Amino acid sequence: MADADLPLPCPAFTNTVHEDTLSDEDYKHRPPYVMKNEAEFGAKWRGKCVCGKVTYLLKQEKPLNAKYCHCHGCQALHGAPFQWAAIFHKEDMSFIKGSSGLVFYSSTHRSQTYNLPTKVTCEDCHTPLMDEGRNACLVFPESIEVEGSDEEQRRKKEPLKPTCHIFYGSRMLDIPDGLPKWKGMENASERLDDQGNPIST
Repeated sequence: MADADLPLPCPAFTNTVHEDTLSDEDYKHRPPYVMKNEAEFGAKWRGKCVCGKVTYLLKQEKPLNAKYCHCHGCQALHGAPFQWAAIFHKEDMSFIKGSSGLVFYSSTHRSQTYNLPTKVTCEDCHTPLMDEGRNACLVFPESIEVEGSDEEQRRKKEPLKPTCHIFYGSRMLDIPDGLPKWKGMENASERLDDQGNPIST
């Protein structure tokens, strides 16, 4: 069977615990969907979609982790060679605008019904906003707003810098950045060098 005929894998970052709460829409009453007062929330970061309809806040400066993912699912769903995601607890994220204008897509269920894990986008401009798992949200740092020159923006986003590459065995190009590279999931697969060769231990 050709690679093109294989089904896309689930995005690598999201956990695989499935949950369907569409019937009672309980998700609207829990983080990150429940709206918070911006002043009381104490935000360190503000992110938004391209059209500006949806805005969210993050109250932790540093994520739990940040990674580049090269899995086929992320490549297809993001239309890019790899995905950059920063992982935060759900309680550390809050939508302050546009939470009613979100679209969900579960690649596991191939459905727009709210199921975990799910991808969340703006219904108007379709900007990817996050991948939601059971306990954490993976946000995409390019949607986080920072001001200044390109160099100033890179410096300000330093706390969101990735710690490794995962699913590097599926990469579209070599990334010689000195970060650890894993064939599959971090700490659960073979380590690779920048050219994708196994690193002997």
